[in-house]
Amino acid sequence: MAESSKVIHVRNVGHEISENDLLQLFQPFGVITKLVMLRAKNQALLQMQDVPSAVSALQFFTNVQPTIRGRNVYVQFSSHQELTTIEQNIHGREDEPNRILLVTIHHMLYPITVDVLHQVFSPYGFVEKLVTFQKSAGFQALIQYQVQQCAASARTALQGRNIYDGCCQLDIQFSNLEELQVNYNNDRSRDYTNPNLPAEQKGRSSHPGGYGDVGVAYPQMANTAAIAAAFGGGLPPGITGTNDRCTLLVSNLNADSIDEDKLFNLFSLYGNIVRIKLLRNKPDHALVQMGDGFQAELAVHFLKGAMLFGKRLEVNFSKHPNITPGTDSHDYVNSNLNRFNRNAAKNYRYCCSPTKMIHLSTLPQDVTEEEVVNHVQEHGAIVNTKVFEMNGKKQALVQFESEEEAAEALVCKHATSLGGSIIRISFSQLQTI
Repeated sequence: MAESSKVIHVRNVGHEISENDLLQLFQPFGVITKLVMLRAKNQALLQMQDVPSAVSALQFFTNVQPTIRGRNVYVQFSSHQELTTIEQNIHGREDEPNRILLVTIHHMLYPITVDVLHQVFSPYGFVEKLVTFQKSAGFQALIQYQVQQCAASARTALQGRNIYDGCCQLDIQFSNLEELQVNYNNDRSRDYTNPNLPAEQKGRSSHPGGYGDVGVAYPQMANTAAIAAAFGGGLPPGITGTNDRCTLLVSNLNADSIDEDKLFNLFSLYGNIVRIKLLRNKPDHALVQMGDGFQAELAVHFLKGAMLFGKRLEVNFSKHPNITPGTDSHDYVNSNLNRFNRNAAKNYRYCCSPTKMIHLSTLPQDVTEEEVVNHVQEHGAIVNTKVFEMNGKKQALVQFESEEEAAEALVCKHATSLGGSIIRISFSQLQTI
């Protein structure tokens, strides 16, 4: 063990972990005098008021694994006995001030556009130009102020802050560029000194200046903060929130049992469906175009390996950016059965892999348990059912013996008529009724 010190070195500090999270973890052991986040290394240095406070913290954490936001962090004494102001500046990357900021957005639950960034950064001074792009480090932006002092103020005020509650964290450095080149005014780049620039031509990269591959613009979804809150400020593991591929290739389907509407009923649980096409030359394959890349990513995550009609589904991103409208594809873009048109944020909360339990809503007010059972029992063995009223509306839960039976009931009976009402079915995350 390193020599005791009042400075504690913390490792595996993910980008979702804030300074406040670390303060809360160590505050029970004494007064914290300094905290330095080493964002580039996923580490932090934290100085207690005295050595005994640091010793008691580390003794406690030898028996109890410290975790923050579900992530294990690892603690040890630092080789520093004291964090000086100079060291703080070194670790804080005190780079050469410039009027252009390089902003990386971590833990990006929600697509960020030029307009959102402008709203965040313009209170600190006149923003001349703004460019966004996708790099291996994640979603990034270059923001050019009229004067260097404004850029420095923005960096001081916003570094480490979240755009939305619990997500979209800003990591801000000074750029070494001298001038941004902006060729188009659109969702991904904007020159506020030249409003007459054209919007981008389709199929052309908007930044020949080499800022990075931009990809497709994210469609704007409503109610951004609520969507972030719906996931509790954290994404399911494996979801980046930065994917821009909207079209999925679904394979290993049961060609005798599947059709476009059944695929719609399943995939619409994770987002709005634009178009679906069954591949005639490969009857067990289909293309599904989702409303945006985030929804497509949810569908891949939750449906990969799901069982349906005796087959284990394979769901992957397609090389096709979209499905061309035609007689061989089904169009759902204006369907009122799309679930994410109204109150989209609430629907994200219900996203999950297929479960044994289905939830039925928009039922007739006088529906009986027997009628519900009769409507879905052909799809499998029913373990339990319950009809109940919520906010004056009749709803039901039906528990099957397997996830596959529940999935079959959902794809076959969602949007069917029961007692004159078009019913809606989704998976329930309840374990028992």
